[in-house]
Amino acid sequence: MPSIAEYDFIVIGGGSGGSACARRAAEYGARVVIIDKGPTRDADGKRTGAGFGGTCVNVGCVPKKIMFFASSQREAMVGNVATAPSFGFNVPESAGDVDWTALKERRDKYVADLNGKYAVNWTKAKIDIVTGEAKFESANTVHVVTSNGEERLLRAPKVLIAVGGMPAMPSIPGIDLAISSDGFFDLEQRPQKVAVVGAGYIAVEMAGILHGLGSDAHLFFRGETVMRHGFDPFVVEALMGELKAHGPSLHPGSSPARLFRATDGKITLVVTDERGVAHEHAGFDCVLMAIGRKPNTAPLKLDKAGLSVSKSGHIDVDEYEATSVAGIYSIGDVTSTGYELTPVAIAAGRRLSDRLFGAEPKARIEYATIATVVFSHPPIGTIGLTEPQARKEFGDDAISTKTARFASMGYAFNAQGHKVMTGLKLVLCGPEERVVGLHCIGPSSDEMLQGFAVAVRMGATRHDFEASVAIHPTIAEEFVTFGGWGQKKVVNADGMKEMRPTLPPFLQTKPKPVNPLAVFVGGAAVGILIGALISKGRSK
Repeated sequence: MPSIAEYDFIVIGGGSGGSACARRAAEYGARVVIIDKGPTRDADGKRTGAGFGGTCVNVGCVPKKIMFFASSQREAMVGNVATAPSFGFNVPESAGDVDWTALKERRDKYVADLNGKYAVNWTKAKIDIVTGEAKFESANTVHVVTSNGEERLLRAPKVLIAVGGMPAMPSIPGIDLAISSDGFFDLEQRPQKVAVVGAGYIAVEMAGILHGLGSDAHLFFRGETVMRHGFDPFVVEALMGELKAHGPSLHPGSSPARLFRATDGKITLVVTDERGVAHEHAGFDCVLMAIGRKPNTAPLKLDKAGLSVSKSGHIDVDEYEATSVAGIYSIGDVTSTGYELTPVAIAAGRRLSDRLFGAEPKARIEYATIATVVFSHPPIGTIGLTEPQARKEFGDDAISTKTARFASMGYAFNAQGHKVMTGLKLVLCGPEERVVGLHCIGPSSDEMLQGFAVAVRMGATRHDFEASVAIHPTIAEEFVTFGGWGQKKVVNADGMKEMRPTLPPFLQTKPKPVNPLAVFVGGAAVGILIGALISKGRSK
């Protein structure tokens, strides 16, 4: 066996979270090593390791957002065909086709540059890099088979597991004919006709991107709606309306059963409905499975570290990212926190190193008010609790809501009828109407959410929102101009009943009367104290 290399901190996984945690630890002077598989593939050419930067940089947020931009660009051109005449323009009736090869080439180069920057930053931070497959030998010892076949043993009193997740694929006949969301970024050309299977944000985003880029996209999902988990019903209903009006073809109540290649070379997707009846959908150039993701824990041999996982394979952690084994920590998609978001992993990683190496014993991330965005068409933004979650936590009587549904000015002005609707919702709690949930769907929802996330985290109330002067005309101003506390009948000076605006709840409570005796006694006590201090000063 090789000799053991000693470190203060072993980080398994060089994704966004692992990298942030390792760099912060190194800033405190810790001796750190990062173990990452690098960009690996199996015998069939399918990805098994994303590469430096993890899922986000290589097969997630970054390349997806580039494709979202491209898709949105074409959608804007298509939309302009319908809206431009209202603004006095004559435009072509077609947006044209995307040069997929050129787009992919530029996108992949951009990602490769980011890969290189990760390695450079680690080297600058004096972090050792080991490229290979890691597995535990014990709670503090890790065995690595490097990419060139060399065996390494590493030991540290503190170990972080940040290996992320990987796409889940259904166990159905013909599944080898399908690709995952990872495989989407390997497509060499745009599929003319594509099936996307799934109901979560990845499926919705992928279907929207492909549809926007000109593919005949079909979205298959088991329930009656997409985005059923974790999103407010108001947003889900609005999204379904927009998908039906402007998005891919929808196939609700469809569970994938099998795939086969027809004689014409195209792929046929067989689905079953809620009654178990099979339906064939033929002619697909590509079938993309986006049914969810699973933690990438299997290769780690966690049992040798004494660490168990949940039924789903996720690692259970406490509020300080600690596992059930002393000295072993975990962050990111591999954990059971439920937040598979890059900024969450980064924040959790930095706070973990602040606590372990920076003498900040209480440093931790707060999960309650994390904002998230879905790059659907149109995009969705959400912060805090949905209305059902809020009612469950605080009770029906404590919760009220404010909603708005409208076409923003750019679409409302269009005389041709092409409109993309916006939806906004506040979930309010208690008589002070604290904002415990904020949800939006529509153009620019992704960009306007960050500031509201700060406000919600700070405990802002509806009064705080409406005390802000609106920026007009914008979509975001609707969040601070809901108003509408209603009216009530009052008797005026002439003894006549008339309607007057109802005061908002935070102004309805009358101040308690002041007790004059208490004011007198308090003032006298302060006077005596000041006099005593002056006398004491003079005596010196």
